Amino acid sequence: MSKRKSYPGLTDEEVLNRIARGEVNQAIPKTTRSFKQIVFENSFTLFNFINLVIAGFIVYTGSYKNLLFLGVIITNTLVGVYQEIKAKNNIDRLSLLSESKVSVIRNYKVLEIPQNEVVKDDLINIKRGQQIVVDGIVLDTEGMECDESQLTGESDPIIKTNGSEVYSGSFIVSGSGLMQATHVGKDSYSYKLSIEAKQAKGIYSELIMMMNRLIRLLTMVIIPIGAILMITSLTSGTQLNEAILGSTAAIMGMIPEGLILLTTVALAVGVIKLSRRKVLVQTMGAIETLARVDVLCLDKTGTLTSGQLKVVEFDTVDENHLSKETFSAMIGSMVKGLDEDNATGLALMHYFNEVDEQLIPSKQIPFSSARKWSAITFKNDYTYFMGAPEYLFGDFSEAQSVKMSEAFSHGLRIIAITRSQVDEATTVLPNDLELLGFIYLEDEIRPEAPQTLEYFKQEKVDICIISGDHPETVAQIAKRSGVSHGEESIDMSKIPDDKIPEVVKTHRIFGRVSPEQKKKLVIALQDDHHVVGMTGDGVNDILALKQADCSIVMANGSDAAKGIADFVLLDSNFDSMIDVVLEGRQVINNIQRVSSLYLTKTVYSLFLAAIFIFVSSPYPFQPIQLSPINALTVGIPSFFLALRPNTQPIKGMFLKNVFEPPLASGLTVVITTLLIEVFGNVFAWSYEEKSTVTVLLAGFIGFIVLREISKPLTTKINVLLSALLLFFLCLFTFFDRIFSLVNLYNIKLAVVYIPLMLLAIPIFYTIRCLVKKIFRE
Repeated sequence: MSKRKSYPGLTDEEVLNRIARGEVNQAIPKTTRSFKQIVFENSFTLFNFINLVIAGFIVYTGSYKNLLFLGVIITNTLVGVYQEIKAKNNIDRLSLLSESKVSVIRNYKVLEIPQNEVVKDDLINIKRGQQIVVDGIVLDTEGMECDESQLTGESDPIIKTNGSEVYSGSFIVSGSGLMQATHVGKDSYSYKLSIEAKQAKGIYSELIMMMNRLIRLLTMVIIPIGAILMITSLTSGTQLNEAILGSTAAIMGMIPEGLILLTTVALAVGVIKLSRRKVLVQTMGAIETLARVDVLCLDKTGTLTSGQLKVVEFDTVDENHLSKETFSAMIGSMVKGLDEDNATGLALMHYFNEVDEQLIPSKQIPFSSARKWSAITFKNDYTYFMGAPEYLFGDFSEAQSVKMSEAFSHGLRIIAITRSQVDEATTVLPNDLELLGFIYLEDEIRPEAPQTLEYFKQEKVDICIISGDHPETVAQIAKRSGVSHGEESIDMSKIPDDKIPEVVKTHRIFGRVSPEQKKKLVIALQDDHHVVGMTGDGVNDILALKQADCSIVMANGSDAAKGIADFVLLDSNFDSMIDVVLEGRQVINNIQRVSSLYLTKTVYSLFLAAIFIFVSSPYPFQPIQLSPINALTVGIPSFFLALRPNTQPIKGMFLKNVFEPPLASGLTVVITTLLIEVFGNVFAWSYEEKSTVTVLLAGFIGFIVLREISKPLTTKINVLLSALLLFFLCLFTFFDRIFSLVNLYNIKLAVVYIPLMLLAIPIFYTIRCLVKKIFRE
């Protein structure tokens, strides 16, 4: 638009004055939580609070060595804070790389500047696919349309003319223009909404949500059981200090304190690893979600294909008697006047570089994904329309239909050129369109696309191709990419919305899809109990990207698409999606493993606490005695196992997989503990002797379940388990006083604990078989 060249824009002095007055666009906060939030949310947790209360009771008893568990809590918290801050730094650094610049006019020059350097009254060039970063007034436009759904919830494009107001948070779906910034930073319309939207992109994880529900349930049980246990201990004649230590040990055993921390750490480490592969993770929990995806919806252009188009050929309709030279110059004038910088516009401008100087543009209607065409009016001449043939012109001769079918069968994109005698182009098609000719374009398949799709096929992930192109073109692209059932395409322009739920059950290749239909296809798949991933790069994909369970956008995609995506592939490499899936699988499978370790002590502590309410004996553990069991059979190995390579497909239900081993091991500990109580009373053991043997058996059973969970066993894992077991046994010899234990080298104890250790193995495996059978039923 030539008129823009006459705008001077702000001078350097005017820019500096506005910055001094604070009239500069304040940057929207990062997608990650602040350092203060990370420290606060990792430190001030419900379980940390419960542990502090327990510590207060222990201080009252004067048994300060039982406060050792606080060291583990502090260490866990510090590790969680460190890993999450490290992940935050990686995300923030990559966010800067993917952040788009703003084109402004200053001192008659066009400059590219960061969004947070825009000042009030700046003149900003805006074009299709960009998100508006400040509020303003349109100074110069032809056919610009805005989607303000981020602000209003309405997705219908709104036509903007000279003098119209535009708002930050909306994005351009058609045309281009020049606007003047009127409200920047905190004064802009969507600043607060943007803060809320971006702050919401923290750790949203199905795993963490499930853990939180489990913790809320445990919290309702832990406090009353602990209180009742202490009361019954006191009424049965137990000393106050001993009752406090027994009750606090029971409560501590029921708390899986490191489980949520470990899940967060595993996700944070996943973010760090993916950042090294040029994948920006904007929603940390999405790593887990993509691993669960069973239907992946792909937008053809820019995802399966490179998005770089080239004109293969063009031809004219014989009855119009237009020479190829005249037709070529006319198209050159059209694309120059429309001046569209999308893939199609750039390909046409490159090929049709000769223009007819007599054709002077007077009115333009830019391309829209909803309309599928663009238009331009020339002074003292016709109005010309360019777009998808079936959207412009319904009736074709037999020869033309054959030619088009042949082009579609080769995966070519076809553009029809028509004209009308209407005085001025509008967004409504006239009835007197005259077909002038066709242009044929080719889109190349990304080299990595076939092998990536083959990987998803092998992993039983269904592939959907959703595109605005002709169904036959989409089918051919799908076939060349290796998509199964590529020939089963369907024309969505002929499908009513109420039939979409039926269509998704039988088809996977969709052509002539409108932006609204893309979203409805995703909803229909979700309603059919699928976890849906969506990839795209343009404004026509935004509604579907927002609706999908997981959204992936290429780095060369539109600003608006990148802004709402869970993942941005910074090198626009489609193959990177495999890395994300594998990382997600590792997180889920490993957290599933270690959850069983943490829940083992929760299971036996719950049962034992409930049982010892009715038993006239002190609770068999003290808080300090749980520390070595927690550290050596749960804490230390869980951090190694959580980061172990494990890319197997996710099998079964998470809760079922998690609870099978701890139910077996927990019940085994309960049975052996009760047997120790019986034998201890028969042989007149002291409380210290009974608790020592109980700690030994609980730890031994912990190692049994640890060995099962660690499978397949490698040399490194075997060395780790052997070292941990050896250190555990050394506690009873060298650190017995510290942990309130007695020496195990005692014949009257050995005659009981050795048979019980041997008996514990078949008990564990028998109970596990029964639990599996129950869960299977």
